[in-house]
Amino acid sequence: MTQPARRQPFVLSLLLSAMLLSGQALAGVTDQDILQDPKNPEQIVTNGLGVQGQRYSPLDTLNVSNVKDLRPVWAFSFGGEKQRGQQAQPMIKDGVMYMTGSYSRVFAVDARTGKKLWQYDARLPDDIRPCCDVINRGVALYGDLVFFGTLDAKLVALNKDTGKVVWSKKVADHKEGYSISAAPLVINGKLITGVAGGEFGVVGKIEAYDPKNGDLLWTRPTVEGHMGYTYKDGKAVENGISGGEAGKTWPGDLWKTGGAAPWLGGYYDPETNLLLFGTGNPAPWNSHLRPGDNLYSSSRLALNPDDGTIKWHFQSTPHDGWDYDGVNELVSFNYTEGGKEIKAAATADRNGFFYVLDRTNGKFIRGFPFVDKITWATGLDKEGRPIYNEASRPGAPGTEAKGSSVFVAPAFLGAKNWMPMAYNKDTGLFYVPSNEWGMDIWNEGIAYKKGAAFLGAGFTIKPLNEDYIGVLRAIDPKTGKEVWRHKNFAPLWGGVLTTKGNLVFTGTPEGFLQAFNAKTGEKVWEFQTGSGVLGSPVTWEMDGEQYVSVLSGWGGAVPLWGGEVAKRIKDFNQGGMLWTFKLPKDLVVAKH
Repeated sequence: MTQPARRQPFVLSLLLSAMLLSGQALAGVTDQDILQDPKNPEQIVTNGLGVQGQRYSPLDTLNVSNVKDLRPVWAFSFGGEKQRGQQAQPMIKDGVMYMTGSYSRVFAVDARTGKKLWQYDARLPDDIRPCCDVINRGVALYGDLVFFGTLDAKLVALNKDTGKVVWSKKVADHKEGYSISAAPLVINGKLITGVAGGEFGVVGKIEAYDPKNGDLLWTRPTVEGHMGYTYKDGKAVENGISGGEAGKTWPGDLWKTGGAAPWLGGYYDPETNLLLFGTGNPAPWNSHLRPGDNLYSSSRLALNPDDGTIKWHFQSTPHDGWDYDGVNELVSFNYTEGGKEIKAAATADRNGFFYVLDRTNGKFIRGFPFVDKITWATGLDKEGRPIYNEASRPGAPGTEAKGSSVFVAPAFLGAKNWMPMAYNKDTGLFYVPSNEWGMDIWNEGIAYKKGAAFLGAGFTIKPLNEDYIGVLRAIDPKTGKEVWRHKNFAPLWGGVLTTKGNLVFTGTPEGFLQAFNAKTGEKVWEFQTGSGVLGSPVTWEMDGEQYVSVLSGWGGAVPLWGGEVAKRIKDFNQGGMLWTFKLPKDLVVAKH
């Protein structure tokens, strides 16, 4: 009689423990949650609304017929004096929204009310060296942790419920010029990040960490000649030199300070099990100091997520002399041609060309200009390599203080910069935020000094048109045809979202969040947020209603580096707000 009496509480305790553990597992973000993110409209747990980065939502409650009734339901201020350069994409899980703000801050808010749940402020040293403002582009979620990178090149893991630090690891030395501004990503149980700092002569690298404790799992340098490593029991194991040997496409010792920073982070393609990252400019900018292709700068790389091995590469601007970088996102998509499904990936490069690659091997499928004016090259050859216009390469300084200046289009801030494009599988179109501008550029002598700017060039950016710089374009990747465009007076510097409701959302420096008809380009809605919109909009479903959110807050590279362009935006107000909108239930009408 006594034995069952003793066992019942024990069995009940086991049952309650199992229920609690099950609840915790459901509350945390799993590998499956990450891979299935595009199919779950009640959450956003990946940067890009899916690991492939298409930024497409299957929701269509909100559509071109009723978007005119979209209205704000709450707004959240990041507060303080740090109202500057808000470029993050929000994440949403179980009714909580997570996002970063400028100056390496993280916020968690109630997605129903906008009430702040917690805030984390990184303690930044006075000597941080961000190239392009104090921005941050977002968090990663996994288990019960929130991860982000800091301007002093650390990875930080926070408890999702309290914001308390669980672990913090130094990725690189900020005194050498390293920083982190991109959202990390979690793939196959590994936390993966790139670094920024190409303007300081760092050596770019992509690394994987254990999300539970921050232990380094592998590291892959993105400059040819540097050794990659995997780590077992805390010990480094050599995993092959990037490119196979040192200096093959670099002269002298410049590969040791070669730049090629993967500062925008990357995406993942589950169909090929490849990480897809872009790399930045070679260092220094003065190309006469470093003849050769300078691998793997200004390139797209495909890496094995298990050990960081480079499986293929495609270099969009070999021997880059204009700071065109190659970091812009490489977005996976499939299309049918000649009855065959093509596993492709597309990228709109800073150099002005749109590339479609075979993502299984990196081979060039097609490329075409996506802006009106390109002067540095006359086209692409059959392998996708640029056909240079050598008259548009700035001259070597020689005995002079600076070399001959040339006018080149696009400007170094790019035909498209960091702001992510979107792909709509219903229309088959990419929606690309682009800019029409050029620059005077010249080379100067330079020597590497640790932690100092390593450019060897000067520049002045100029608009190409009086009435607009920014152009939102709808582009058919199979034909290269521009289907529609929408012009904007100031440069576009924010991300794009597209939906099954035939909508495209993006923001402007003038402060507007705007919506367009995805098929025709007609502007169907806009809202003034009070400051420039640089963030990437998202949409999700909660309590049976469709919501839209975006960060607002002017800043970033344009006001810092913009030259004559800066005159157009000199009166724009900085800010720091998160705006959330929805369509009231009583105004939901029949879908288009």
